[in-house]
Amino acid sequence: MRVRDGYVVHREVLDESRLETVAQKGTWSTKPTVSERMKDMLRCSVSQVKNVLLTWIPILSWLPKYPFRENIISDLMSGCSVGIMHLPQGMAYALLASLRPVLGLYSSLYPVLVYCIFGTSRHISIGTFAVISIMVGSVTERLAPDSNFILNGTNGSEIVNLAARDSYRVQVACSLTVLSGIFQLLLGLVKFGFMVTYLSEPLIRGYTTASACHVCVSQLKYLFGVKPARFTGPFALVYIITATVVTYFCGLNTEYSVDVVGEIPTGFKPPRAPDTTLFSQLIGDAFAVAIVGYAINISLGKTFAIKHGYKVDSNQELVSLGLCNTIGGLFRCYAVTSSMSRSLVQESTGGKTQVAGMISSVIVLIAVLKIGSLFEDLPKAVLSTIVFVNLKGMFKQFMDLPMLWKTNKVDLLVWLVTFISTILLNLDLGLAVSIGFSMLTIIFKTQLPRYSILGNVPGTELYLDIDAYKEAKEIPGIKIFHSSATINFTNAEMYLESLQEKSGIDIGKLQTEKKKQEAKQRREQEKQKKREKDEAKKNVCILLNKNKDNQNGVVLSMPDTDSDISGKGQINWGYHSNRVTSDSDSDSYEVFTVDSNQGEGGKKSCCRSGTHSIILDVSVTSSMDTVAVKTLKNIFSDFGDVGVTIYLAGCQACVVEQMERANFFSEAVPKSCLFVSVHDAVLHIFKKLGQEDNDFDVSCVTQM
Repeated sequence: MRVRDGYVVHREVLDESRLETVAQKGTWSTKPTVSERMKDMLRCSVSQVKNVLLTWIPILSWLPKYPFRENIISDLMSGCSVGIMHLPQGMAYALLASLRPVLGLYSSLYPVLVYCIFGTSRHISIGTFAVISIMVGSVTERLAPDSNFILNGTNGSEIVNLAARDSYRVQVACSLTVLSGIFQLLLGLVKFGFMVTYLSEPLIRGYTTASACHVCVSQLKYLFGVKPARFTGPFALVYIITATVVTYFCGLNTEYSVDVVGEIPTGFKPPRAPDTTLFSQLIGDAFAVAIVGYAINISLGKTFAIKHGYKVDSNQELVSLGLCNTIGGLFRCYAVTSSMSRSLVQESTGGKTQVAGMISSVIVLIAVLKIGSLFEDLPKAVLSTIVFVNLKGMFKQFMDLPMLWKTNKVDLLVWLVTFISTILLNLDLGLAVSIGFSMLTIIFKTQLPRYSILGNVPGTELYLDIDAYKEAKEIPGIKIFHSSATINFTNAEMYLESLQEKSGIDIGKLQTEKKKQEAKQRREQEKQKKREKDEAKKNVCILLNKNKDNQNGVVLSMPDTDSDISGKGQINWGYHSNRVTSDSDSDSYEVFTVDSNQGEGGKKSCCRSGTHSIILDVSVTSSMDTVAVKTLKNIFSDFGDVGVTIYLAGCQACVVEQMERANFFSEAVPKSCLFVSVHDAVLHIFKKLGQEDNDFDVSCVTQM
């Protein structure tokens, strides 16, 4: 019922059993069975074939509906702008990959056309990218270093066979690209697009910032015109920097000729299969390139999709990017992904669809076929400058640090660890370390949840942390325990320990005291039996003597005995204090027996704090493994032994089903101990104890 500025709810208290009846819980499954899914996959019809084609080839769904008059001008302007950016960036980023500049132009052509057909984002620009280029370059330089192509020159000098070196590096780069594309295709086909969620935004931003530093260092040799020795592996960044500084300032570069782009062949070469013998050496690098490329691509794609109100299919993006790399690798392209700078230009200049990408490919095609020779005398230092300018956005990511310091220090730690490990250990090892560290933070978060005792806000059904809210008051005799994380095998023991600490009930000590009390009672009972036995013997002797004296004519007078001695000579020892002081060394720990009405099933409560009921708020628990189920069973059993009744509140339906499959419920733990909310459990306890008219302000009607 609605009231002004609030609401009033009238309903019965619902436990799980009653909820299933009222809400008519079904036992059916809405998910199709495996056989049904197989039948759907094998069933062939015109509509199903059409759906498959539209899903796997998205251009068939949007190109026939393309609004030519509304979009063609904006897509044309956007495509020309992006195409012009492709030319210098493609050649510049090819230098990062330690490849000839023309391969950067190839990588700006073929993959773009493939993505236009299979991609789902309307605004991202596929092609060369600094981070992926430097990752490819680290592989090409490792497997094809200059030292492997040394020739003896005139006067005993040594020269590098550049033609042989560049040719082999192309083979390495293309094989790496095809293999990374195969990984992306396979992951996309098995619907593994969700894996990118394990690469958090701080991780990606820290990684790309560190990669930008690697890119800058790799371009120093072109800016200073020096040729330092090449280094790969951990700490390679430090060795590059050192060699460049020594070479430049010591005047070791005796030749002052400016290094230029060199020959750019016109036309295209036929496709060539990759060198599969290299795959065994490239597996780790290819997987890293596949993951990083996809992470960058999907993050940019989703950003534009949210801004413009359409959906990007994460699995189809994996497939499309895999096809870009697999097909591109056959045509001498190296690994690609979306570029932030080009994508922003494509979106800001009015691009509406991937028609803009097709137009940009035409610009690159013209450059390769007709005007490529115009770039042959372009100094490599100019291309390096282009690279530096394009990295401006990545270096701005250093501004994340003060923001993360204020908002989330765990994310700040992930950012810093990713950055430092990538700087020192190179791109591949740095990525592995950063992912591993990110996973550890997730584990630590589940291992270190926040545990709290909840109290009721008077006059409402709200139950809040009593340490955080002054108005939240504990309900006498009831402890409401809340965990901020799902209960699972990693934190189940901590959950039990925190429950005992927060509730003030030490199960182990109480059980020990209970055993001592029971042992003392047994000793008293044994003494009582012995007294009764001795008293019976004494009475028998007296009767015998009395009969004997009667026979002799002597009458003996018996003294008055206690009125509690019955005709059988037994004494009632049942009256004793119900306050039992513990024999333990602790002089402050006492055990009190409370009336059995406060416990479930006639059990007596032995809590010094007067707690007779505990409500476990499990509303945040989304799943429950066998360890968690066993822990809850032990909680019900152990607390029940000391007379404290346990209730569960806020169980999700999927958790209840998991508990049923694990045989959690029994006669000792019925479903009636589960309630839909904490408030329902509290009202049930009051009703059970006959305290419906209690003095504490917890009403069955909530008015706000």
